[in-house]
Amino acid sequence: MVFRTAAIVGSVFATALVRAAQPGAAVPIAAPMRDLVWGKINFLHTTDTHGWHGGHLQESQYSADWGDYVSFAEHFRRAADEYGVDVLLVDTGDRVEGNGLYDASNPKGKYYYDIYREQDVDIICTGNHELYQASTADEEHRQTVPNFKNNYVASNLDYVDPKSGQRMPMAQRYRRFRTKNQKLDIVAFGFLFDFAGNANNTAVQPVRKTIQEPWFQDAIREPTDLFVVIGHIGVRMQEFKDIFTAIRKQNPLTPILFFGGHHHVRDATAHDSRSFALASGRYFETIGWMSVDGDLKQAGAADKAETESAAAVSFHRRYIDNNLYGLHYHTGLNASTFPTEHGRNVTAMIAKARKELDLDDRLGCAPQNYWISRAPYPHKDSIYSWLEEEVLPDVAVNDSRKHVPRLVLVNTGAIRFDIFKGAFTRDTTSIVSPFLSRLRYIADVPYGVARKVVTLLNNGGQLDYPADARFMAVPEMLSIKESIIHETNPFQSESHQQKPLGGSDPRDREPVLIEGYTTRDDIGTDGDDSIHAPINFYTVPNCVQAEVGFPSDGEPDKVDLVFIDFIQPWVLVALKFSGGDYSEEDAQPYRPESITELMTGWIKENWGADC
Repeated sequence: MVFRTAAIVGSVFATALVRAAQPGAAVPIAAPMRDLVWGKINFLHTTDTHGWHGGHLQESQYSADWGDYVSFAEHFRRAADEYGVDVLLVDTGDRVEGNGLYDASNPKGKYYYDIYREQDVDIICTGNHELYQASTADEEHRQTVPNFKNNYVASNLDYVDPKSGQRMPMAQRYRRFRTKNQKLDIVAFGFLFDFAGNANNTAVQPVRKTIQEPWFQDAIREPTDLFVVIGHIGVRMQEFKDIFTAIRKQNPLTPILFFGGHHHVRDATAHDSRSFALASGRYFETIGWMSVDGDLKQAGAADKAETESAAAVSFHRRYIDNNLYGLHYHTGLNASTFPTEHGRNVTAMIAKARKELDLDDRLGCAPQNYWISRAPYPHKDSIYSWLEEEVLPDVAVNDSRKHVPRLVLVNTGAIRFDIFKGAFTRDTTSIVSPFLSRLRYIADVPYGVARKVVTLLNNGGQLDYPADARFMAVPEMLSIKESIIHETNPFQSESHQQKPLGGSDPRDREPVLIEGYTTRDDIGTDGDDSIHAPINFYTVPNCVQAEVGFPSDGEPDKVDLVFIDFIQPWVLVALKFSGGDYSEEDAQPYRPESITELMTGWIKENWGADC
């Protein structure tokens, strides 16, 4: 039972409503499209949305908002009912930190929680960003968990009550339910990778320990048609491999589906012929699609009968660009028939929140584009070169220590998104640097010791760091360095040639392709729903360093080593390895402002507001 999108959806709906998306959002551009393939059970997947629920106002290919996604899901659920198949929605965490819609309010998330809850998500779990700050973890427990009631799953995460000190599961350890139309029995888990940077009102248990617990061992022995493992875990990470091994040991033939995140990339892989794993990008750029077809009840029953007669199971995936052109295409609808009343109401909620938060207030005007990974480092177009050469020398100043030369270290992960030429707004501030990180320093470090630190942080290998040194960089680097993101255009075969959208008139030209994802995963090169012009991605180091106040006639004897507080544990290890014996007591505050506030202040002073 396999359907193509236009056939299954476009014929079912006709509703005369109006256009959605946020006011001022870039209008999506037509692109050659690939259909979605439907099966008996189908999934829409979001991950690492980081507050971008208003969409990308400056990028046409990702300009739909959360209200549009609500409309999209409603259409798909109705279509599934019409044809007797199932559609489930999944979210794998990191819903907070990274956009003004979440970060600019006081308290943070004042509007976000009510906006996000409007989507009917069937299986949802936690990401690491929900846990960095105790207040954020409190709100996750107080709002998001009850908002999604029986749909929230926390297999290896506990919450510590601030009043009683009682430790309890953040939510149910697993969920067992039956689908609406196919009546498939599903056992679902929700994991977080082995994260150690959580606030003290939460506790993350390592996955390997969790899967040994009696409740998990009992759950994977329950007869079921399908296991669904969602997690804030890269689909190639060891944690998912361990979970797969544990389930497969008890269920040789039952299909196992994985939905991952954390690495901020589009990716898919399979652990065997009866499993499938999908990651669906970042920042609400992507809505992931997975469909499963075959006799799924017989597939699960084969384990129960201890036979090898399980029916064949097939999997399909697409990475849907989150824009109205694509959402209209996949539903067979248009600007007047696509928005549902519910979706329009959510779009209105977002617009109202953005206005009340003054997210469009202009702080300055960027003279050019500055890229995280679309330009090499160092380079005039690199956001890190701009930070190192222009911003840090001006803002990394402590009046009582300004006479002392200093090395200023910033991890590249502190900057989370590109700066586009044009208006730099209050919203852009949170988008580019959403964190509360501040500068600290160790005084009078011998220069011969301090100068080695940046090299060790970037190439430290097997030093005894508190966590993987790559976590200092943007999450995408974990996958770029593993060659999941490629620098070449994979669409070379005849079957993937770009097709004109016009008629037979020779004056009709093939559309100008907008730059975007040209994903190559373990399944192939046909995952993206929209065909894009390729983008080159470049690796960047874990940290960059600015030399400030150095004498013009040589090297200083001693320097203040200045660094973002987030990387202090790694810096102390690197110092010890380079010949310095320093502890946490030696590190002191350098400036009271956050690095975001310092950067924003620099922009106000140096970039005029007239674009």
